[in-house]
Amino acid sequence: MRVICWKRSLNRSKSVPQGLKPTLSLGTCGTNKFVPFQNGGIDGVFPQPVKRCPDTRPFAWRAFSHLLTRTPLLGPFLGLAMILAGCSHPPANNYQGYIEGKFVYVASPQSGRLDHLAVARGETVALNQPLFAFDREPEASAVRNAQRLLESSQSRLADLETGKRPPEIDVTRAQLMQALAQRKQADELLASDKKQYAAGGIAQTDLITAQEAADASAARVRELQADLAVDALPAREQQIKAQQDQVAADRASLSQAEWRLGQKGIASPRKGLVFDTLYREGEWVAAGNPVVQILPPENMEVRFFVPETIVGKLKVGESVRVQCDGCAAPVEAAITFISPQCEYTPPVIYSNENRAKLVFMVIAKPPDEKAIELHPGQPVEVTVE
Repeated sequence: MRVICWKRSLNRSKSVPQGLKPTLSLGTCGTNKFVPFQNGGIDGVFPQPVKRCPDTRPFAWRAFSHLLTRTPLLGPFLGLAMILAGCSHPPANNYQGYIEGKFVYVASPQSGRLDHLAVARGETVALNQPLFAFDREPEASAVRNAQRLLESSQSRLADLETGKRPPEIDVTRAQLMQALAQRKQADELLASDKKQYAAGGIAQTDLITAQEAADASAARVRELQADLAVDALPAREQQIKAQQDQVAADRASLSQAEWRLGQKGIASPRKGLVFDTLYREGEWVAAGNPVVQILPPENMEVRFFVPETIVGKLKVGESVRVQCDGCAAPVEAAITFISPQCEYTPPVIYSNENRAKLVFMVIAKPPDEKAIELHPGQPVEVTVE
């Protein structure tokens, strides 16, 4: 549409026809709006056109408008092409999904102050790599106490198993030697008294006294010999058994104390990515609270949803291709789980192109070496062969 601008003419050479008196003069070309001047005309002067307003639209839009005006059939064709493009559908074997990561929360069964955090978010850790350590002093004292108790119990058991000490055995042996000498003396005296009694030199009572002395000396020798044999024997079997049980209990207490001390320093139970650290050095951590969050590559899986018309065709172990934005190439994955229950289409993947109302969740696992290229929550497109 053309816009004609008018201005008041100062040329008074042209007369106004009889009976006409202009009372309205049109506006000037400053903007696209047409602003009239009310009662702004000059008597005897007609408004006259002078120029066109400049077109301030962008060049591309002006060119497109010019093309449409010169080609009447182009507009309908372009509209039809846009409608067809909006009605296009993705391939029938492509389904929307996302990456799910199952995290490993590493914690200690012991509470304490976090003295050292050996890893940071984003690092890759190996199996048994140290992660963090708590204050060790309370548990270290308990270990030292348990060690002393075990040593005492073991010494007591060794004493019961070896009998008396060598100096005590030497005393008994010396007493035996003395008793042997006394017996020899008593035997010699008895032999002499027997000869004198036979010759009539002593009374019978003296012979009886000599006989009793010899018998007493022999009994003393037998007593000390038995004591010497007993001194070499260990303690009674029941005492040894009771002490053995005490040693086993003390050894178990030491093992428990050492385990508690070992739980003050935790190593990585799996290899993977340190997804997050939940405490800082110097903070108090309660028993069982996770300190490090690890994402092993084998814990990555692909979850996608298929309509009920497709789920019956899928099988566990079947291969699928996973494509994501920024992936250099599709990632092969194997189906590990097919949900037996249907559910409504998840809102997160709902679109006008996905018209299935009831879907089944399918889980596929990519190889460990390819799983590190994926990220939890990442949207993907799964192609079923």
